[in-house]
Amino acid sequence: MSTKAALSPSPLSDAVRAVKSGQRSAESLVQESLDRIAAADGKVAAYLSVQGEAALEAARVIDNAVAAGDAATLAKPLLGLPVAVKDNLCTQGVPTTAASKILEGYVPSYDATAVRKLREAGAIIVGKVNMDEFAMGSTTETSAYKVTRNPRNLGHAPGGSSGGSAAAVASGTVLGALGTDTGGSIRQPAAWCGVVGIKPTYGRVSRSGLIAYASSLDCVGPIATCVADAAALLAAIAGPDAASDATAAEPAPLPDFGAVLRGVDAALEGGAGGGRGRPLEGLRVGLISEALTAGGVAPEVAAAARAAADALAALGARIADVSLPRLPQQCAAYYVNALSEASANLARFDGVRYGARARDAASARASLLRTRHDGFGAEVRQRILLGTFSLSAGYADAYYARAQAVRAGLRTDFARAFAGADVLLCPTAPTTAYRLGDFEAKGVASYADDLFTVPASLAGLPALSLPCGVDAAGLPIGVQLIGGAWQEEALVRAAYAYERSTDWRARLPPGLQS
Repeated sequence: MSTKAALSPSPLSDAVRAVKSGQRSAESLVQESLDRIAAADGKVAAYLSVQGEAALEAARVIDNAVAAGDAATLAKPLLGLPVAVKDNLCTQGVPTTAASKILEGYVPSYDATAVRKLREAGAIIVGKVNMDEFAMGSTTETSAYKVTRNPRNLGHAPGGSSGGSAAAVASGTVLGALGTDTGGSIRQPAAWCGVVGIKPTYGRVSRSGLIAYASSLDCVGPIATCVADAAALLAAIAGPDAASDATAAEPAPLPDFGAVLRGVDAALEGGAGGGRGRPLEGLRVGLISEALTAGGVAPEVAAAARAAADALAALGARIADVSLPRLPQQCAAYYVNALSEASANLARFDGVRYGARARDAASARASLLRTRHDGFGAEVRQRILLGTFSLSAGYADAYYARAQAVRAGLRTDFARAFAGADVLLCPTAPTTAYRLGDFEAKGVASYADDLFTVPASLAGLPALSLPCGVDAAGLPIGVQLIGGAWQEEALVRAAYAYERSTDWRARLPPGLQS
C-alpha cells in the first residue's frame, strides 16, 4: 500500500476554507451539488426530495455576508457546505416521511435539533434522502417510495437503514449527510458504500425531531467521505439539549477533533529518519475474537479486519484478543428490545393527528385499521407485530425481560473488554453489499447481519466504520472501531491514523458502476 493518502484528508475543510476566503462562492458549491444530483440520482435514487431553490437562496445569503466581512458568519465551521439529511429527521417546511406512506404529505413546522445545529454551523441542506421505512431494514429496499442503489455497484444495495445518506455521499452529490443508527444503520451502509460513518455515544446528539424507531437505541450521526469530515459534522451537531431531549447529555465534552487530527498528522510526519511516525503509541486495541470466527463471516471480511489490526500495530497500537462471550445472543436481544419499543412508538400513527388517513372507512375503528394496514409496509407491520407479541401478557417475561437481562450482561462484557483495551475492533458487517433482492429473499434470517453492530447500540457506546479493503468483486469492506462511553476521541484518532497511513479511499471502485 501507499504510505500517503492520494486524496485530501478533508474535502469538507477545503470547501469551507474556499468559501470563507472568497475563492469559491457558496452558491457555486450548492449548484455543483445540485448538478451532481441531477446527473447521478437517476441511477442511484438516493434522494426523496431536493430543495434546490431554497438551498441556492441560503447560499446567496451566506455569500453576501462573506462579502460584507460578517465575523459571525465567517466563524461558522461548515459555512456553505451542501449536506443531505435522512428523511426521518424533521425539516421545517420540507416533507418528512420516514420513507413511509403513512406519513406521506407530512410537513413539519420545526427542524430536528441536529438539523438546526447543522444550519447554525453554516451548512446548507440540499435534499432529504431515502431510507428503509421507519429505519426498519438493512438495504433501503423497504422504502415505500424507491429502491436506492449502491453507487459502487448499481446492482447491489447500499445498506440500511441510512442507505440514502451513504449513497448520497458515495455518489459524490454531497460531502456529508446525517443518518440515524439504531442497531447499525449508519455503520453498515457506510461499510457497504465505502465511506465513513459514526454512531456517537447515546445522548451525545439530541434525538429531538427524530421520528422514533426504538427510543433507547436511536442515535443521530454523520456519514462522510473521510474521518476528518465525519468528525467535523459530529462536532457541529453534538451537545446537550435540555429543552427538548432529556436523554441528550454531555458529561464528557466533545474533544477538539481538529487538535486530535493535527496531532496524528504531526506524528506521521515526524518519524525518525524520514520514516512514518507512530501516532498510536500506547493505544490498546482489542480484537474481538468471536467476530472473526462467527458463522456467516466472509473470509475476505475477516482477513481485512485482521489486516487493519496489523496496520494499527504498525502505527504504535498494542493489539490483543478480547472476548464478548454474549455476542451470539445479541441480535436476538436487540430485536426484542427494538421491536418492543417500536410497537409502542408507532402506535401514534393512527391517521388522526397527521399523515395519511383512510377516509372511505365505515367507522373510526375501520379507518384506523385501514390507515395502518395501507400506510405501513410489510416489514414494518411484521416488526410491530413481533414487538407487540414480546410485550404481551404471558410472554413479556420470556422475551422482553430476558432480552433486558442479556443487554445488562453485555455491559458487563464490555466493561471487562475495556479493562484491557481503549478501542475494540471487528468487521462492521459479516459480508459485503447484498445484491438487490437478497434482503427479501433472506427474510428474518437477514436480521443476523447486524451481529457486529448491535452490541455497541445496546450498550450505548460510540462506534465508527471506515473502509479497510475490497472483496474479489470490488465491493468495499468496512472495519468497525468501538470505544468506551464518551470516548469518540480515541475512535477518531485511531481511524484517522489508519486512513492516513493506508490508501483504501483511493483504491475503492469509482461510483456509478454497474
